Amino acid sequence: MKILKKILAITAITIIFSTVLRSIFLNNTAIAEDSKQRTTIRVGLFSADLNDDYLIFLRKNFEDIQNQHPNEVIFTFYDAKFNQSTQNAELDTKLNEGIDLILLDMVNVNDIGDLINKISKYEIPVIVFNREPLTMDAIKSYKRALYVGTDSKQAGTLQGKIITDAWNNHKDLIYKNKDNVLQYIMLIGERLNKTSIDRSAYSISTIQQAGIKTEELASPVLNWDRETAQNTVDALFLRLGSKVEAIISNDDSMAIGATKALQKYGYNTGNKFKVIPIVGVDGVPEAKELISKGFMLGSPVQDTSVMANAIYTIGSNLVHGINPIEGTPYKLDESGAAVRIPYEEYTGPMFQ
Repeated sequence: MKILKKILAITAITIIFSTVLRSIFLNNTAIAEDSKQRTTIRVGLFSADLNDDYLIFLRKNFEDIQNQHPNEVIFTFYDAKFNQSTQNAELDTKLNEGIDLILLDMVNVNDIGDLINKISKYEIPVIVFNREPLTMDAIKSYKRALYVGTDSKQAGTLQGKIITDAWNNHKDLIYKNKDNVLQYIMLIGERLNKTSIDRSAYSISTIQQAGIKTEELASPVLNWDRETAQNTVDALFLRLGSKVEAIISNDDSMAIGATKALQKYGYNTGNKFKVIPIVGVDGVPEAKELISKGFMLGSPVQDTSVMANAIYTIGSNLVHGINPIEGTPYKLDESGAAVRIPYEEYTGPMFQ
């Protein structure tokens, strides 16, 4: 009887020990599997308008990054279609579902404070891109937030330089009014937008600092839209005609629209004696093609693949809690809250 009791006791202990070991093994396996899954960074890109020419190519570059790093990152894209309420709802949903990194192209830059405050409560890193806030105060208030974009002042300065060089070297082909004043149309992206403000101001100040007098004939606000720009420039050209000596656009989309409008009247089709210089910003492929054909004058170029890789690397660093600019050639600007990717000048044979 005693022997039987000992056998039963040993058997019970063995079963209990085996159960505990199995439980530990399964638990460790689950933890390891969960850890493995969470090495893939879940990125939500929230855009004001995914149909914007620049965003179309930037999105493709992010998709290329995902294809190159299939086990490291997954991008999900959200298009607010210029509706702030839609963007807020999409952001709320992902914050509650779980996400590792937010890329935020705001509909309304004035809402930056509320959005950063909301995101900070979830302690999720966020990179603001494309549409620069009027100040960096909100971004500086959250240690896991950063702005990654361009230098809109540099873009405007390069636009002004491109126009100045054309005026100085080919004045006889541009100068229609013979009053020693450059008459121009400024195509505005948005009225209260830092990018628009800087690009507009610095393009003209650069021209004026070169000793060229200027006169603004019109400055329509076109919301970065190509078709709106085409229709607006068409109407302006009918009214202003030969007074127009240059068109300066806050971006390439509107510049492309302006080019199409002028081509309707026989301008900017390859005849250097019938041109109105047009400059944009960004260097999207269609604009670069128009520039290479001499249909547009030029554009400060920002390679979207460079921007996408910078955002991806900096975002990964924020997720892993390391110096955001580690492994990049970039530096934080004087605000300590922004990284700016430089432009390069791109021009073509308009006057050849």
